[in-house]
Amino acid sequence: MTIKIEKKIVEYSVAREEETRNAAEDPAPAAATGARADIIQMHEKLERPEMLLGSTYKVKTPLSEHALYVTINDIVLNSGTEHELRRPFEIFINSKNMDHFQWIVALTRIISAVFRKGGDITFLVEELRSVFDPRGGYFKKGGKFMPSLVAEIGDVIEHHLKAIGLLQNEGLDDHQQQFIARKRREFEDTLNMQGNDAGDAPDNDFPPGARLCSKCQTKAMIQMDGCLTCLNCGESKCG
Repeated sequence: MTIKIEKKIVEYSVAREEETRNAAEDPAPAAATGARADIIQMHEKLERPEMLLGSTYKVKTPLSEHALYVTINDIVLNSGTEHELRRPFEIFINSKNMDHFQWIVALTRIISAVFRKGGDITFLVEELRSVFDPRGGYFKKGGKFMPSLVAEIGDVIEHHLKAIGLLQNEGLDDHQQQFIARKRREFEDTLNMQGNDAGDAPDNDFPPGARLCSKCQTKAMIQMDGCLTCLNCGESKCG
């Protein structure tokens, strides 16, 4: 960067090597950095406290008669200050089913290491949810399709990150909710006029016979006016 000298030079001195090196390593003024010097950021050398806050999620899949219990423990940084932040620190997965013991232990250790590394960890959600089981996936309660057990673990992590505020819950706006509610009423009225039962499936909030939505992976696509519309996320083939 070029600096224009506006005044006369009255004296000069040769900068010492140490001063030059320090200026290059830390160009920010001391006043600017001193204000944030005491703020603790997430990093891999941060020691584990004696107690961590945790949440345990139950995952029951048709792949096994035994449920998985996913526990995510969080560390609270800068507690009691305006910079207080809750970040996931470690994850544990437990089950009576020992078939997947080795890869589950490996997965939890890797995810925990990513948690403690700091920075943006939200990428884990998409990475895990993009894993597909070659034997095929399954539908969980509510009609949402899970391509694999690993994908459901990613779904649990997403839910937890939203709960602690690291991910924003991108819900539908009022206009989209009104649109979906109107489409659902129209669909149910059409079924009633045709003499069909419009009641919901026992484990589903969407009409029976709904198709799988390619966007939200939920069986909520209905045919209305020659157009497929999702009653869960609002996706429409007609734009």
